[in-house]
Amino acid sequence: MKILFLGTGAADWPDENGGRFQEFRRKSSVLVDGELLIDPGPGVPGALKEFGVPAESVKYVIVTHCHSDHCDPGTVEYLLSAGAELLEPKAGQTCRAGKFEISAFRANHGTCVGALHFLISDGSKNLFYGLDGAWLLYDEVQAIIKAGADLAVLDATVGETEGDYRIFEHNNLRMVREIKLSLAPYVKRFCISHMAMTLHGDHKTLSAGMAAWGIETAYDGMETEI
Repeated sequence: MKILFLGTGAADWPDENGGRFQEFRRKSSVLVDGELLIDPGPGVPGALKEFGVPAESVKYVIVTHCHSDHCDPGTVEYLLSAGAELLEPKAGQTCRAGKFEISAFRANHGTCVGALHFLISDGSKNLFYGLDGAWLLYDEVQAIIKAGADLAVLDATVGETEGDYRIFEHNNLRMVREIKLSLAPYVKRFCISHMAMTLHGDHKTLSAGMAAWGIETAYDGMETEI
């Protein structure tokens, strides 16, 4: 299973760079095996073009939640017109998309009703995708323990900031480290994404700090295989 990070930023990043940033992050989105796209945010068409992925190769689209940085109507229409299918599982449901089995779980993201995390299997490897959420909820933790995960992508919106009200629906890095310690027996690799522009420093410093804990830091265009 190959995962391409099309974007790794939170909602406070602009939709496109415009030459203003040396280290730019589009709104968070990933493409799995070139076929399954998670979160059709506003930066997805530009990211597909930049990373050399034809829109026609995207067969399935799933959405974690309706906030505009994760689900842009124009991007949805762009992908559907190119031949993709929009899947809409609810929390507690499992659906099929070609070779993928997608299980949806309620996410701890209170400002959006129906927010989801996903456990995705291709029959051999398992990906847990848990952006926009604070502590993982019971059902999804039990699913991870039962099935195992080859990679868990976790929310890291709040950075090292502590005492911030956003920790009730987003992780700071202390929370990420605790989740990693707790789930290490069941998850082979951990990675963070969804970094807020205003709550993080440069990528090199962030990456080095998380690597000391055995946690990878995603960046736009990063491709990894599990």
